[in-house]
Parts: sequence; structure tokens; C-alpha cells
Amino acid sequence: MVQFASDGRPLPSPTPVSQPFFDGARRRELMLQRCPRDGFFHYPRSRCPDCLGDDWSWEKASGRGELHAFTIDRIGHDPALSSRIPFAIGVVELEEGPRMTANIVGCELEDLRVGMALKVEFEDVDETTLVRFTPR
Repeated sequence: MVQFASDGRPLPSPTPVSQPFFDGARRRELMLQRCPRDGFFHYPRSRCPDCLGDDWSWEKASGRGELHAFTIDRIGHDPALSSRIPFAIGVVELEEGPRMTANIVGCELEDLRVGMALKVEFEDVDETTLVRFTPR
């Protein structure tokens, strides 16, 4: 079941595995899972995607990365987000290694460039805190 914010945006639905990621976001910390053998990984999952170990831990990440790829929604493909267009969605390669998808904010869309330095930012939406990135 999809949850919606009071402004109509769809919100993520944390699971028992991903809840620490969202709890960290609420504290303004970017939390990532880290396998003792293979390092950091993202998206939250119950086992390391490389070795399938379940002895990983949650660790605070730097919150810094580079824009690996992006797209700009100028049409409003999701009616629930049409009031926010245009907006950018990017794949951010974190300093710790994993890549994550998030909104890119805090700059003109025309200024977005692959390789630009980014830092994490948080947005409180109702009872959920979203992770997004802005230029640094």
C-alpha cells in the first residue's frame, strides 16, 4: 500500500530492514549498511549483495558523493508529483562506494553535470524524512 504525504507526494514505506536508514535520516545522518568483508552497500537488504552474509552493521556515511547520472522530469509522469515539475532525480555515487537514487535540489537544473560534487540534505515530509542531495 502506497502512503501519501499531505501534499500528495508518495512516501517510502520502511520495512524492518530499512527502518534504521529512515531513523538515521530523521537524525540528519545518512546511514548505510556495511559488510565486514565487502564494505558498504545500499539499498537496505537483509544480506550483503556480494557474499550474502548477514553479519553487516549500520554505519554513518559521510554524506558526500558525485552525480553519476540524472534525469529531469519536465512532464510530470506521476500525477502525484506534477505540482513539483520540473525536478531532477539523480544517481549519486557516494564516497563510500555505493550508488543511491535521490532528488537533486538546491541548484538550477541547467547547472547539473555528471561528476558534480554533492552533499546529503534532508527534508521532513509529515512523519517521514527524505534523503536528497545538493551541490557542495
